[in-house]
Amino acid sequence: MPYRNSRKQLMEQQQSKELFSYFGLAVYYGQALEQQLVNLIMMMKLAEGKVPTEEDLEELYHRKLGNSLGQLVNEIRHHFSFTEEETEELVSIWKDRNRIVHDYFKERILETFSEEGRKAMIDELKQFKDRAKRLEDKLQQYTRQLYEQVEGLEEKEEAGRLE
Repeated sequence: MPYRNSRKQLMEQQQSKELFSYFGLAVYYGQALEQQLVNLIMMMKLAEGKVPTEEDLEELYHRKLGNSLGQLVNEIRHHFSFTEEETEELVSIWKDRNRIVHDYFKERILETFSEEGRKAMIDELKQFKDRAKRLEDKLQQYTRQLYEQVEGLEEKEEAGRLE
């Protein structure tokens, strides 16, 4: 009987570690999404010619890094043409991220005491991570497109100066 109890405890510990690992991944991908929003905002400003000097760019970048995810989401929604589906997903991930970061274990503490509860939490965190990663990848594509646009403008300006 002691072997059975210790094996059960070991399995519970492993599942708990997995739960906390996925919690960490969910938080990580939430932060990666925040960073990608900052990158996209910066590229938008550059593409619009709204950042005249490198010093201004650096100052703006640091200011944006200090913004909350909600502030970034609200800013980007007003200045970038997302599809309705992308906007809904962005807002949904923002709300889910806030719930995960601020309230997740307060709301779900009883579920951490059962195998089924931990499994449900792990599944939920995996789904959030996957959604946040997909959106981050999409924002990365938009940022890359704007970067190429800015790079093309700079090359044209340089060619014009050389003529």
